[in-house]
This record gives sequence, C-alpha cells and structure tokens, in this order.
Amino acid sequence: MSANQTTQKIRSTSAFDVERIRADFPILKLKVNDKPLVYLDNAASSQMPQQVIDRLVYYQTKQHANIHRGVHYLSEVATSEFEEARRKLQRFINANEDREVIFTSGTTEAINLVMHGYGRKFIGAGDEIILTTLEHHANIVPWQMLAEEKGAKIRVVPINDAGELLIDEYEKLFNDRTKFVGVTHVSNALGSINPIKEMIAFAHARGVPVLVDGAQAAPHTKIDVQDLNCDFYAFSGHKLCGPTGIGILYGRAELLESMQPFKGGGDMILSVTFEKTTYNTIPHKFEAGTPPISAAIGLGAAVDYLSAIGMDAIAAHELDLLKYATGQISSIAGVRVMGTAEHKAAVLSFAVDGVHPHDIGTLLNQEGIAVRTGHHCAQPVMQRLHVPATSRASFAFYNTMDEVDALIAGIRTVQKIFT
Repeated sequence: MSANQTTQKIRSTSAFDVERIRADFPILKLKVNDKPLVYLDNAASSQMPQQVIDRLVYYQTKQHANIHRGVHYLSEVATSEFEEARRKLQRFINANEDREVIFTSGTTEAINLVMHGYGRKFIGAGDEIILTTLEHHANIVPWQMLAEEKGAKIRVVPINDAGELLIDEYEKLFNDRTKFVGVTHVSNALGSINPIKEMIAFAHARGVPVLVDGAQAAPHTKIDVQDLNCDFYAFSGHKLCGPTGIGILYGRAELLESMQPFKGGGDMILSVTFEKTTYNTIPHKFEAGTPPISAAIGLGAAVDYLSAIGMDAIAAHELDLLKYATGQISSIAGVRVMGTAEHKAAVLSFAVDGVHPHDIGTLLNQEGIAVRTGHHCAQPVMQRLHVPATSRASFAFYNTMDEVDALIAGIRTVQKIFT
C-alpha cells in the first residue's frame, strides 16, 4: 500500500457508529499514565464487549454445571447452551454441519490436533509438508516435530519484499511426495492477506489437503469454509472479542472421522475396557475431558455480537483505519512500514530509524498507547526482512481515526527523544 494512497482522514459511513460501538467496551474507558487508553494490540488479543461479559456472568450464576452426562436440570441447560454455541460457530464460518466444529483451547491447540490426529496417521518418511515464510510459530513448530519424528520434509514458500507470497514458487514446490499444506490466511506480523482460495484449489487438484490458520482473519472478515473449500480452518476466541482459552478447529467431516484422537479421557469414548476402547463420534472424539464450557458460550456470544454489526462493515471500517494510518506513518521521515502487500488486513508493522522497537513500545505506553513489539512469533518473517523485530499497531473495529492520530503523534514524540 503506497504512502500516497491516502493522506486524508477517512471517515466511515454514517451507518458505522464507532462511538456507539466503543460504549460497549468498558476497558476502553481506562486511562494509562493519566492518558486515555489507545488500544492498538488487537492482533495479540482483542477486547471484550459488555454483552459477552454479561453472558459469561449469567452462565456462571444461572446455568453452570458439567455437560453431556448429567440428567439434572443444570447439566441439561449447560449442555444445551454449549451445543448452541457450537451451532453459532458453525453458522459464523458456514460449516456444513455442527459436528465439523471442534472446540479447542485456541488456534495453537487446533493446529496441534491436526498434526497429531491427521499428520501422525497419514504422513510418513519421505513425505513433504508445504508451509510459508509468513507462518506464526504455531503453524511451524508442530510440523517440525512431526517431520523429525516421521522423517518427513518441510518445504517453504518464499515472500517478496512487500511480504507477499510468491505463488509461482508455491506451485513449484508440489510433487508426488507432497502430502499436506499449512498456510496462514492473514500474516500476524505484516497483515498480508494470502490468496488461500486459489492456493487450496491448486493443492486439491493434486490431492493435497490444506489447513488454514485463520487466527488473524476470522476477527476481521467474513469466513466461509465451504466457499474456501479448505480441509481445516483454525482460530481463537480471544482475538474475536471472546474469552481466552477457547478456539475452534473446523474440519471436513470425512477427514475428522478418519483421524486418530489427539487426547484420551472422558467424553471422547463410547466404551472402555482394559481390552479395548471404542471412540466417540465427532466432534466429541476430539474433546476429551471437561471442556471450557463458559468460554465456549462466551465465544458464541462474541460471534453474535460481531454478526449483529456485520463482518463486511467491520472489514470496511478497519480498512479505512489502515489506509489512513499507512498514509500518515509513511509521511514521517525515518519511519519505515514493514509489509506493503497490495491486500492487507489492519496490521501496521513499522521501524523507526535509530530506535529499538522495545523502546518505541515503552515510550508509546507512556502516552497510553498499546502496541506490540518483538518478532511476533514470526521469526522467519523477521529474518527475511533482515530485522530483529518490529513495532506493530493492529486495529479493530472499535478503533478511531483520532486514535491513529494519537499513534502518529506518539511516534513523533519518540523521534524527538532520540534526536
């Protein structure tokens, strides 16, 4: 995205009332160092609206019990609410069936579930797994573990200087030994939006299944797993205005049925003897033990909240924020935007000449501005860009143009301190 694309402050359409939305988020009223909180760390965790907080409190005070096996009133209510949350997630991503939605602790566990359940069963010595330079460590390390265990090989799709995947190189990586593809939908470090629908189609034409890490996409754009035609899709609740400790793995039913369980224990079985265990049907086969019941219900409330606003409206507002912020920050001498892909989500990584990213984060915090600094669990990206770390501002639908102005003023203050 070029600096001259926009230097004017863009206002969202009148239908998108950001001030009304902000009123739903009590934490946004906080002050940090006697300054209004400017929360720009949404790629790490988003904030939670009062409607989700209220739903969690209602469950804990009116509905809480363990699920599935009880016949008493509270257990039946909790079970009903838990399974309704699953159906909400099914509708949110347009899965074909609710049994294709597996509750996990988050994206990381969801990817590990696929590695253990699918990878350890179907990937062997000499097989190849395709990943990309843009992956979060959570979509690298599990596959490295598998490759080491099985004698498989990982092949990596490179990126250009803008942070875009080189699709020609992706296609060249396929051969008769290719058995799996793992690709992020949106880069957490740079905001690059990958052409995953086309990448999935290319892999499927060669009989190769694809897992999509959707942790940075699901909070910001409409997800339709049937349209994408992906085999697996994973994301986390805490980036989606929901609680921590909850996420989902979508999996195509026939693939989930073919996989071995990730964890053993209660509720993932139909019968147990010391001679033989018979596993439960999906999704329960992959949900051993007592699940995060309240967190799942809270995530259901979060997708209700986002759906009521509209994911298209959310995406449009965040794109306005990104365009304005990119234009403003690119106009500052001595500041470099890291990641200039043509198609981006609302993530803005940057470097300030002569200032370490950690110092930038510390000084911005003194102004009440929360950004993330470091390698963002994406060290291969940093290595490709020849930097140890970046500062990252990541926007959500409750952020405002005035908060972008506060970020720009904060960066200028940082520069003054170091000159």
